[in-house]
Parts: sequence; structure tokens; C-alpha cells
Amino acid sequence: MSAGTQASESTSVYPRWLVVSTLVLSLAGLAVAIYMTISHYTDNATLVCQANSVVDCAQVTSSPQSVVLGIPVAVLGLVYFVPMTVLTSPWAWRSELPAVRWLRLGGVAVGLLFVVYLVAVELAVIGKICEWCTSVHVITIALFALVAVGEYRSRPASSIVEDALRQLDNEQA
Repeated sequence: MSAGTQASESTSVYPRWLVVSTLVLSLAGLAVAIYMTISHYTDNATLVCQANSVVDCAQVTSSPQSVVLGIPVAVLGLVYFVPMTVLTSPWAWRSELPAVRWLRLGGVAVGLLFVVYLVAVELAVIGKICEWCTSVHVITIALFALVAVGEYRSRPASSIVEDALRQLDNEQA
């Protein structure tokens, strides 16, 4: 490890476990999204999933709801996890650009909202769940939780107090 790399790692406000775990989750999500995309374009021939009264991946991934605005949900997974993998890379966590932090936080928030929508569709409309889809949902929820906690914990306590006091002043004015 070079001196420059050592210096940048030691000045990071994010713990190493956070950087590693979010990158691993993003890579896992990307891997599942790739698998689901291949499966989508091979008519679910490569999809390994049990089918019973509750679980049926083929039914979920071939339903009319598996396409949003003409785009397969599996492809949307790729569109989501490629930038999230970049935004959870060690480089991005070390970046001091506010845009990187906001994109990462906004990305996981959008991902969480889309997961809520997809789970609702699985349960209320299709009536079946997909194991592979559920794995992506769990990954996305975990990614959201870790990024949110990481961003919250990275702010100095004085900054949080200052923001709260500023908000109180604005409410009283």
C-alpha cells in the first residue's frame, strides 16, 4: 500500500467495514441482476428456482408486471447496481465531493422505494414471490440501511446539533 493510499484511508470518515460491506452488497446485487437479465432473455430457461404455492420465480419474472415502461425489471436491476457499485467503491467513499454522497444516498432511497413497489406487486397482484427477486430486495434494503447509517454517523455531532438548532430558529421565526 502506498503512502498516498494509506493517507487517504486514514482520513476517511467512514469505517472500513462499511466500505467493504456496501461494495460486497452492490457486487452481489449486480451478480443477481446479471443472472436475472440473462434468464429474462432466455425465457427463464436458466432460472433455477423452486415452484410451489408461494414461490414461483418463472411466474413472477414472466408476468406483465416484470416490465416497467417497456424495460424488464431485471435490466432495471442492472441500471441500478452498476452505478451503486461505483458509488460504494472505496474511491467513492473517500471522495469529498458532496455530489457523490448525495447520489449514493439518493440511489439507495430510490432503490428502497422500488423494492417496496416490487414486493407489493409480488404479493398483491401476482400472488407469488421470487427467491431471486427477494435476494435483491434484501440486498437493497441492507444497502439502504448501511448507507443511511454511514452517512448519519459520518456527520460530526456538532453539525447535527447546529442543524437542529437552525431548524428550531426557522420554526420560531
